Parts: sequence; structure tokens; C-alpha cells
Amino acid sequence: MKFGAHIYLWMEKWSDAEIGLIDRARGLGLDMLELSVGLDVPFTPALTRRAAEAAGIGLMVGPGGAWPEGADLSDDDPANRRAALVFHQDIINLTAELGAVAYAGALYGRPGKSLRRRPPADEALRTAEGLHTLAEHARAAGVQLIIEPMSRFRSHVVNTPQQALRLIELAGSPPNLRILLDTYHLVTEVRDYAAAVRAAGDKLWGLHACENDRGVPGGGLVPWAEIFSAVKETPCAYIGLEGYNTGPSTGDFGWRRGMFQNVCPDGDAFVRAGLAFIRTQLR
Repeated sequence: MKFGAHIYLWMEKWSDAEIGLIDRARGLGLDMLELSVGLDVPFTPALTRRAAEAAGIGLMVGPGGAWPEGADLSDDDPANRRAALVFHQDIINLTAELGAVAYAGALYGRPGKSLRRRPPADEALRTAEGLHTLAEHARAAGVQLIIEPMSRFRSHVVNTPQQALRLIELAGSPPNLRILLDTYHLVTEVRDYAAAVRAAGDKLWGLHACENDRGVPGGGLVPWAEIFSAVKETPCAYIGLEGYNTGPSTGDFGWRRGMFQNVCPDGDAFVRAGLAFIRTQLR
């Protein structure tokens, strides 16, 4: 099992100036770092790759930065679907350039866009068609393509493991198209966490271990013993810590991301506590 953490626990945007976090992450006991990229996140991929390889840290990539206007793989407008394809293909190329193992996120839609309507009959099919194209592109680049169900407040397209599995099936079940479950997003979408994990089954690539308040896992409402018991029955190979830094060094970053409580003032402390808790659950 690989343990990782998202850079958002420490900072808003990755840059060449933040390269020191890679060695620090290794010192904290992490195996991987999750980078968020986008149109507003300039950095030197070769520099990041060299530092990660030197430290023995694996990388994964998500589209947490700025997107092109309207880009959305599930959108009604074909032009917006094409814009999303190009955007995601460019990030897949960047993921390969970084030597990262996976490109992960709500790739099926546009995070933050949740339409209050009954989905059109062809929405799932056209979204799956786009995912199939992306999976082929990722396969050629040697990259895993990972879709993450999100809560109803972040997306209307995929909220549950069952919806993710259906999209994968409609996309032709490419072997490199798999699922990452986030326990924070599952809070509003499932009644049985363990059943949700088991439903993902052999398509489960990873887990974001987030407490119900997005704080350090443990001590909240999430039934961790049941979750990790189910995780052990799957080929899940990655567990990551994710949240948003709410300390003074990042200004209003956490608040802009919807974190109105000070649950992550110190990324290092968050990781130490989170890893210690997760390891006790996996014994």
C-alpha cells in the first residue's frame, strides 16, 4: 500500500519554489504526493520529476487549477466537450512528462458544476465516449486514468461507485480506467461505506481518507474500521490524505475552497496524525 498526501494540505499552487516539499514529504513517511495543475499553475516539469525521483516519491496529478471556459466532458455543447478532451489530454501528457503514475479527479465533468435537472438520456453515453478517448490516450502515455465520484454539491454526473462503474462499462472497460473513492464525498451519497468500497471492487485504485469535516481522519463520523476492512478485500493500492490548508501562510485559500473551520493549520502535523491513524487501521 502506498501512502500519499495532496499538496493542498500545505499550499494553494505548485511551483518551482515549492520543490522542497518533496523531500519533506518523504521525511514525513509519505510515498506519494498529489499535484493539482491547470492553466494557472506554471512550473518546470523536469525539475519536479528530478526531485521526486531523487527522493523516491511517486507523483499523481489532478486538474485542480484553472480550466478552459466551459470545458466539460459531459456538457450538452460538443464544443465544450472537445475543449475538455484537449485540456485533459494535455494534462495526461504532462503527467507522463512528470513520470507520475496517474491522472485522477472528476474527469467526467467539471468540478463545482452540479446541474439541478434530470440528466439528458445521452449524457452518460457521451461522457463515456470522452473517457474512452482519454483512456486510450493515457494508455499510450503509460498513465492510469482515475475517476473520483464527488458529492452532489460538486457534480451531478458521478456521485456513487455504481455510477462510476457504469461509466467505465459504457467506456468499454479500459484496463487503465479505474476509481478513487473519497470518504468525504461519500458522506452525502451512500448509507453503507463498506458496501460502497466493495461495490467498486477490482476497479478500486485508491482511497482519499478524509474525515466528515475534511479534517484529520479519526474521531469523526466516518466508520473507519468497516471501510478499511472492506479496502483489504480489494486491489486498492493507494491511500491519500486530502484537505485544504487553513493556516495564516496561505491567506484565504482554505476559505475559498469552502473550509470555514480551522481543520488544517499545519500540513506536516495533519500528515503525521493521519498516517498514524491509517496505519493502526490497516494492521
